[in-house]
Amino acid sequence: MTDETTKTGPDATAADTSAEFAQDAAETVDTAEPSQPDPVELLKAENGELRDRYLRLAAEMDNLRRRTERDVKDAKSYSVASFARDMLSVADNLRRTLDAIPAEARASADAGLNTLIEGVEMTERSMLSALERHGVRQLEPVGQKFDPNFHQAMFEVPNAEVPNNTVVQVVQAGFVIGDRVLRPAMVGVAKGGPKIVENAEQGANSPLDEKDA
Repeated sequence: MTDETTKTGPDATAADTSAEFAQDAAETVDTAEPSQPDPVELLKAENGELRDRYLRLAAEMDNLRRRTERDVKDAKSYSVASFARDMLSVADNLRRTLDAIPAEARASADAGLNTLIEGVEMTERSMLSALERHGVRQLEPVGQKFDPNFHQAMFEVPNAEVPNNTVVQVVQAGFVIGDRVLRPAMVGVAKGGPKIVENAEQGANSPLDEKDA
């Protein structure tokens, strides 16, 4: 029986070298660490995130500032709304007192009654002036087109001489505070006249626009 002999010579050396190279390459692949991210790119990404946060925060602060300014303005403009609404009942009573005096009684009134009437009229004017100084204004709807935002129709008046749906009579005065309705005017509107043709370019003026004009 013949024993196998170990290969020697150049072929054995080449085989050993190849095996060692392959083993070293495998170990190098196994032990290689993953590539580290570029610090510059990390800083760019962080800077972009911080910039987005800053812009969002700046926008939120600007919105908060605007809301606060609007709330403060509304508080100043409408803080007297409840008080003014209560005072309107007093003004109504003064007006009812004056309207209850017949024209004949006024014409034949003595000095005492005239003084009383003038005092009531002066009190009414003074109250309305005081309310106006605080942003409360009386509507003057007679001759205007009926607007449900500012007027409350109580009845219709047959009248072919004015456009249909025109306010022709005021039963109770209406008031606004700023651009809000404090109390709509109770009115009578015309019925039977021609229809109002809207101006396509300018449109119909609101009671506030006509008051300010």
